[in-house]
Amino acid sequence: MPVITHIEELRQLAERRVPRMFYDYADSGAWTESTYRANESDFQKIKFRQRVAVNMEGRSTASSMIGQKVAMPVAIAPTGLTGMQHADGEILAARAARKFGIPFTLSTMSICSIEDVARHAGEGFWFQLYVMKDRSFIERLIDRAKAAHCAALVLTLDLQILGQRHKDIRNGLSAPPKLTLKNMLNMATKPRWAMGMLGTPRRQFGNIVGHVSGVADMSSLSEWTASQFDPALNWDDVQWIKKRWGGKLILKGIADVEDAKLAAASGADALIVSNHGGRQLDGAQSSIEALPAIVDAVGQKIEVHMDGGIRSGQDVLRALALGAKGTYIGRAMLYGLGAMGEAGVTRALEIIHKELDITMAFCGHTQVDTVKREILLPGSYPTA
Repeated sequence: MPVITHIEELRQLAERRVPRMFYDYADSGAWTESTYRANESDFQKIKFRQRVAVNMEGRSTASSMIGQKVAMPVAIAPTGLTGMQHADGEILAARAARKFGIPFTLSTMSICSIEDVARHAGEGFWFQLYVMKDRSFIERLIDRAKAAHCAALVLTLDLQILGQRHKDIRNGLSAPPKLTLKNMLNMATKPRWAMGMLGTPRRQFGNIVGHVSGVADMSSLSEWTASQFDPALNWDDVQWIKKRWGGKLILKGIADVEDAKLAAASGADALIVSNHGGRQLDGAQSSIEALPAIVDAVGQKIEVHMDGGIRSGQDVLRALALGAKGTYIGRAMLYGLGAMGEAGVTRALEIIHKELDITMAFCGHTQVDTVKREILLPGSYPTA
């Protein structure tokens, strides 16, 4: 096994091992990808203040997110097609997260179904919901998440329409992949991935196929999903979903102060400052740039989390310093999964945890929950 010291090395290994269309799906953004790049690069502008002669014994990164104890304030973000980065990918990632002591969030557009993940990786994971026009399907999906004892529902609000993702269009993205000559030649160079896929029956969208009338295979699924994302989604729907779910509710995709105020007034337990990883509106500000204003506006009324661009434990600490009570990793997890399966996800979590712990200590703190903006160099970080 190669010696992996940081997330970039996992990314490079995943790029070699995952077929091009699925690697590009994970590692790309909308249009010119300016927001996708800014999500990551804007973190690097934020500088730490190093402190010395501080007792660094007894350090702890333990915290809580929506009342749930976590080994560090990091959750695995919902990512579609995770089971195409590596066979049974959602099950493996959920298992790694459970062992590490952090939440795993299963996407509506996962390959492994809710029931599969609960059966093989244990209950208590979070479930992410996309709102479709077929409300009866959404009701059944919520009920399935309840039956699987999911601990929280993460409602995504920023995918009423699909962003323009040029790489996916050029690659002819599908699950399972279309067997074109180009795709077959590329998959032939990824024997580890191919052998894994041959050994699993999970190659379609497990939460949808077989659960929607008339959707039994990929051709009928493509037609259904193309027409199902609901552009009419609004705050009344949030209230309907909140009532139907009845448990912990997190609203994902908040990037504006006015929307944050509406989210806080909705009765949700938390909101996630997120621009969908730069995969929706290109030209929007980065998540870390949007965070401080939202924290200042609603941080006393609702728990504020942050998603987008996190590639290290230092990035986690920067987000916490700017007021986030929790953070999410999507691509960092996918790189680990594509590189080495469950062991790769575990390695990604180990890397982020160690970087978080050591950087926190250098900044003069031993408890992650005490971190404030004072650990950052004035003038280097975004403000409200």
